[in-house]
Amino acid sequence: MVVTYHRASTNEELDQILELQRTNLISFVSEAEKQKEGFVTVHHTFEVLEAMNNSCAHIIAKYNDKVVGYALSMPKAFREDVEILKPMFHHIDFVTDKNLEYIVMGQICVDKNFRGKGVFRGLYNHMKKELQHQFDAIITLIDVKNVRSINAHNSVGFQLLKNFSQGDKSLNLVILDI
Repeated sequence: MVVTYHRASTNEELDQILELQRTNLISFVSEAEKQKEGFVTVHHTFEVLEAMNNSCAHIIAKYNDKVVGYALSMPKAFREDVEILKPMFHHIDFVTDKNLEYIVMGQICVDKNFRGKGVFRGLYNHMKKELQHQFDAIITLIDVKNVRSINAHNSVGFQLLKNFSQGDKSLNLVILDI
């Protein structure tokens, strides 16, 4: 099984990202599956996903021309475009140096059939390689209930910047130097 890593470049790839996102949304995943497999929280519109991609193309994993994983690139310019993520940018501003050039990894997801096969690590390795000359770090936000995601991010070197509450959620803001 050969999975390849690319930057998203077509509407078809963006549509496949949205489909993979839909099948893993917290509202569509059972409690048992959330604990075992993890989940994603944010549902993006095609328009926002496309605008983000046009600014800094997303990283995708493909197998047989199908997107089987993605890591969304969210430049600072999009801080007002996804309502649920607005507080995250406030916390980033508070805990990082104002001169830090960072990209927010807006969401990462791997198709269930490709989990445990190195795709998560491959997405981040490709993201680091592609973005290392533009950015100093990748920052992302993880719901503490998403134990699989926390463990996966720790395994590739993310460090805790801050834990904070947002509504009824406890969230970890984490950073990876690139």
